[in-house]
Amino acid sequence: MSGEGLPSRKITIQSKDLNNLQADVWSNQFAPVKLELDGISYDAQLRFRGGHTRNYPKKSYEITFGDDQTLHWNAEFDDPSMIRNALSFHFFNMIQVPSPKTQHIWLEWNGQPHGVYLEIEAVDQTFFSKRRIASRALIYAINDKANFSLLDPNTKENKATLFEGYRVMRGNGSTKTRLTRFVRRINKPVGKSHQSYLVRRLDIGLYLKWLAGAVLTGNYDGFDQNYALYEHASSGKYRIIPWDYEGTWGRNCYGRLCGSDLVEVKGYNKLTQKILAYKSCRQVYRRLLIKLLEERFTWKTIKPVILQMYQKITPAIQDDFTRKWPFDTFEHEPEVFQTYVNERRSIIYKELRNWTD
Repeated sequence: MSGEGLPSRKITIQSKDLNNLQADVWSNQFAPVKLELDGISYDAQLRFRGGHTRNYPKKSYEITFGDDQTLHWNAEFDDPSMIRNALSFHFFNMIQVPSPKTQHIWLEWNGQPHGVYLEIEAVDQTFFSKRRIASRALIYAINDKANFSLLDPNTKENKATLFEGYRVMRGNGSTKTRLTRFVRRINKPVGKSHQSYLVRRLDIGLYLKWLAGAVLTGNYDGFDQNYALYEHASSGKYRIIPWDYEGTWGRNCYGRLCGSDLVEVKGYNKLTQKILAYKSCRQVYRRLLIKLLEERFTWKTIKPVILQMYQKITPAIQDDFTRKWPFDTFEHEPEVFQTYVNERRSIIYKELRNWTD
């Protein structure tokens, strides 16, 4: 196998370190490795990453190296197209929601081919520095308890703490306190005081763009988890960044075909519900969806992006025998995208026609 046309990454790992990694796939402990990237060798640290995918024969990885640089290598094992994450983040960036950059790579492991991976930029301080975004805290939503609700989504009982479902990646001693206060306050009854608080503590315009992106791409798992929050330094408002969009564009997170109506047009989670309780926000969201349906979420706009990605990765995919899906399925995935886009557009247009305000 060879990764014709793709950037290559090479990992060298000692047997004992590999055995330690494989002994517990659920561990987040790093192992020392040698990394060759763009012709430069680094001492690096590597670990497994992901949820249910850790049990798959082809693992996904997080690697740190150099001056606090972090990359994510996704096997995209469940996605026959290998581009759903990449296309989704491209779409979010297109609608001005800052999102990770991606590229497909060819990975070698101790001299042996490891196949095609999607390399994803980490959401960290480097991410913000590159975009000249000043932030004072960064928080990851790591499971479905990050639903902005007072209740645990599984037990339906009050959460032990309103910080459940989150992990502070960067912040200070009051970062948890501020987010806990935010979740508590947004669960207050709708009214002038509630709306004033939302306006003061949340970038509502950006949130509605993120909501539109999640709704259009059809990420059912993207509302209660798989996002990052950061506090904008000068405004003090929370802003949101998407993460993990493999289960989109007509397939779920396990790669199964699903209906184009899987995700409701108004989305999910308690914060979304509270925002859309206000007529002014509903009107902004409706206008935003219409604009995106007319200008961005069209097959004419999306098709060239898909074809360009396919042109880059097809030779390597054809040579990659580590994948779950046959090459024939990969070849026909653009048709799945086209069907999804056309059906999704019809569904959302129909729903918007029924909105009364």
